[in-house]
Amino acid sequence: MDQHIVNAKIVNEGTIIEGDLVIRDQQIAGIGATPRPGADVFDAQGAFLLPGMIDDQVHFREPGMEHKGTIATESAAAVAGGITSYMEMPNCDPLTISEAALIDKRTRASGCSAANYGFYLGATNDNLEAIKSVDHSLTCGVKVFMGASTGNMLVDDATTLEAIFAATPLLVATHCEDTPMIQAAEAAAAAKWGEDIPFSEHPNIRSEDACYASSSLAVGLAKKHGTKLHVLHLTTAKELALFETGPLTDKRITAEACVHHLFFSAEDYAERGAFIKCNPAIKTTEDRAALIRAVIEDRIDVIATDHAPHTLEEKQRKYAKAPAGLPLVQHALLSLMDRFTDGTFSLEKIVHKTAHAPATLYQVAERGFIREGYFADLTLIAPNHEAETPAQETSVLSKCGWSPFAGHTFSHRVEATWVNGSLRYHQGAVLPGPMGEALRYSRP
Repeated sequence: MDQHIVNAKIVNEGTIIEGDLVIRDQQIAGIGATPRPGADVFDAQGAFLLPGMIDDQVHFREPGMEHKGTIATESAAAVAGGITSYMEMPNCDPLTISEAALIDKRTRASGCSAANYGFYLGATNDNLEAIKSVDHSLTCGVKVFMGASTGNMLVDDATTLEAIFAATPLLVATHCEDTPMIQAAEAAAAAKWGEDIPFSEHPNIRSEDACYASSSLAVGLAKKHGTKLHVLHLTTAKELALFETGPLTDKRITAEACVHHLFFSAEDYAERGAFIKCNPAIKTTEDRAALIRAVIEDRIDVIATDHAPHTLEEKQRKYAKAPAGLPLVQHALLSLMDRFTDGTFSLEKIVHKTAHAPATLYQVAERGFIREGYFADLTLIAPNHEAETPAQETSVLSKCGWSPFAGHTFSHRVEATWVNGSLRYHQGAVLPGPMGEALRYSRP
């Protein structure tokens, strides 16, 4: 049966048009087209119809850390947040550092993921041959931790790092922080405060200089070897000078910002403490303003989440033992809609950075745009007239059960989400339906 979405404001490729859309056999069959007799009609009531967000950075914790989250729980939260595809990181247990581990994750996701999925192959100091030989259709790219974070995946051998950048034609996505600088700052903070390090010290410990030292190294290696480099979750104004403005299609070196770095600042540590502790750290209001400008001027190419849940018990520990990472997929688009409401970002810009750009950067086949013949991955976002507070703990779908946005009232709400043409979320409920599919890549 055709589905006919009527009375929508369709946001796509730099335009907003009022119209209808027909879904047939997983795909967009027509924009403004006439459906077949007997179509299932969905009245959008003037809400915004967007291509679903493609989140290029999530940690769903499976396998090995299912007490924090699973592919099933976190993908459901993602769909509730308007995310229809995700790319998941390799720092689980066991690490995703081989082709066999990639296949295992894809098999797990095929049976339980509400959203479409891709998985990174992780780099280590000793798996260069796996990176060279991997079947490129199995992975969205190679993840290199150039700074230590959750999991034991730090690549700190200079020869290996250079070889990775030189060897792979795949996109290399990097976490950039200088670990020795961070360790020295941690030791100094412990000497000063003992076990009572304030969370406000986090951006000083994981400092601007530590970020810049690592990101400048990554950019230098990419320029030397012609690597397709994507630097994840930038946090500082200083780093932005490493990247060019202009169209994504003209770049070999690209950059990402995450929603929490565009929303929170160091001023929020006093109230939220561990609940906004993440790596790299949320930094100053000036850094946040610089990131926002960089999104607007196309110096930053993609907006993602870095969704990384931890249990409430873990987050209630003192600074040194409270893990870094936030659950974000359910409220990421809504946080950006607040920036649309206050005039910071245009809606067209939000759609470009969350859907068009990641699809283009990762060469995702037939997704990320509202086009005839593309998969019907869509989300409907409406004004939040009821003044609900969707980030309160009772409505958080991530397994950890909390949100860094708790107590905040968003200006909009996710009304509905379609994945491969199937309505999987509507009016506050994740609906049963077909599982998401493995992303395909249109690579030469």
